[in-house]
Amino acid sequence: MIPLKDIKCVLLDMDGTLLDKYFDDYFWEHLVPEKYAEKHKITFGKAKEELFSKYKAHEGTLNWTDIDFWSKELHLDIAVLKEQIKHLIEVHPHVEDFLKMLKRHRKKVYMVTNAHDKVLDLKLKKTEIGRYFDRCITSFELGYPKEMIAFWQKLEKVIHFDKEKTLFIDDTEEILKTAKAYGIKYLLLKTRANSKREDKPTNSFPILRDFKELLKNL
Repeated sequence: MIPLKDIKCVLLDMDGTLLDKYFDDYFWEHLVPEKYAEKHKITFGKAKEELFSKYKAHEGTLNWTDIDFWSKELHLDIAVLKEQIKHLIEVHPHVEDFLKMLKRHRKKVYMVTNAHDKVLDLKLKKTEIGRYFDRCITSFELGYPKEMIAFWQKLEKVIHFDKEKTLFIDDTEEILKTAKAYGIKYLLLKTRANSKREDKPTNSFPILRDFKELLKNL
């Protein structure tokens, strides 16, 4: 049980945690390979093979979610392609109820995301969840991805949170490991990041399947 009464600051990831990662998985695993295959006149299978190799090379870096970088790298307008399927952007169940509850109890609430600023803008416009946050902070603003300790060092200087009274929720174990190493006391792993996929079991962190599990904690 997370003692929300004692927590002063809540840090929340966006993609997979607050928003259904189906949009992102469909985009990078289906739409981009489809367009890449058309452009290079290769099969869809060959396109996926080439792209997944490129993705892997930049995982855990700022390039990983930099749509300007990928537009140049793949010769595709990534921002335009994302706009074309924005109808697939969805908020996970009970997220808004949880955010409203945090605001009612005057918690400090920050979104901390590796997403590119253009993608953040697109998703905030579609979902309208931005109003619940004191601030949305991207890895591009701080100059480091969340997988690096330097991100957390800079974040603490920017928003001055108390690590002993902070809760951080993310759907990526590597990022939670970094946050733990930095000293954030309360950590939750959001499962079912993509509502259409089953998760692999984990024992590394306490898991959060649905935000309704936190609604009775305050």
